[in-house]
Amino acid sequence: MEVKIFTDGSSLGNPGPGGFCGIAKYGDTKEIVKGGEAHTTNNRMEMRAIIESLAFVQEHYPEVKKCHVYSDSSLVISTINDGWKRKKNLDLWAALDSEIVKFEDISWNWIRGHNGHPENTEADRFAVNEAKKQQRELM
Repeated sequence: MEVKIFTDGSSLGNPGPGGFCGIAKYGDTKEIVKGGEAHTTNNRMEMRAIIESLAFVQEHYPEVKKCHVYSDSSLVISTINDGWKRKKNLDLWAALDSEIVKFEDISWNWIRGHNGHPENTEADRFAVNEAKKQQRELM
């Protein structure tokens, strides 16, 4: 079996309160993975969405060995697919590396954000809501 993961991250300010969301589709099952941080950047939230989604799949569906990750983060997708140099967020790159090795095969797919893609639109909505939740908690 394989899973499709659609992710997005958001921050209100860069840095600022942030949120992330991953939507994991496994057969007829759809799982939402979301969260946030009080002080972060958009790039960190994009990465956290992928890391947390892969960890969720591994924990709840350990039989899954093949993933298709879809993200509108050209930074993440190009770094993995095209070997861009990792300059920042090295802690998250290490966390991502530790999740990647748990799968036999992961395809990394860039999708245009805010372009009507249903799962990307849904993930963005959750990510923005999580960022707003973080913002409210700071008040």
